[in-house]
Amino acid sequence: MTSPNDTLPEGWEARKSRTTGMTYYLNKHTRKSQWDKPDGPASLDEDEDDTSLPDEVCCSHLLVKHAGSRRPSSWREKNITRNKEEAFEILNEYRQKIVNKEATFGELAKLYSDCSSASRDGDLGFFKRGQMQKPFEDAAFRLRIGQLSQIVETDSGCHIILRTA
Repeated sequence: MTSPNDTLPEGWEARKSRTTGMTYYLNKHTRKSQWDKPDGPASLDEDEDDTSLPDEVCCSHLLVKHAGSRRPSSWREKNITRNKEEAFEILNEYRQKIVNKEATFGELAKLYSDCSSASRDGDLGFFKRGQMQKPFEDAAFRLRIGQLSQIVETDSGCHIILRTA
């Protein structure tokens, strides 16, 4: 049997919250925690906090809408009927393909994103705080350049985000 820590990048530890019972992830170096499962080695930089976050970022995203999305239709599908769990499964598959280098982010976004940015390989260009839905913004501004997010849920649907600048 493997522990949750066996699949984590170096420098991270999985812990269980005493109040919610949910798993969170602790950076062993800085002792800072986060809810999203890390996809890269833990930072050694203790000064990395909200004040060090950029004023604007450039990101691409891949959106998979579901029936509960704000507008459950897209350029790809007139009437989206999949549920949120199915959207998560689809995005998990896309994310694994990117991480395993079986496909590029741009290739998958162009073919499968439910956003019109698909025609630009998912590129959203530069944006500042307050221009995106809060969960999307929070995730995008915490990414390092070249880093891929975990799945982010907004009113528009489910996304994976790649910070490009």
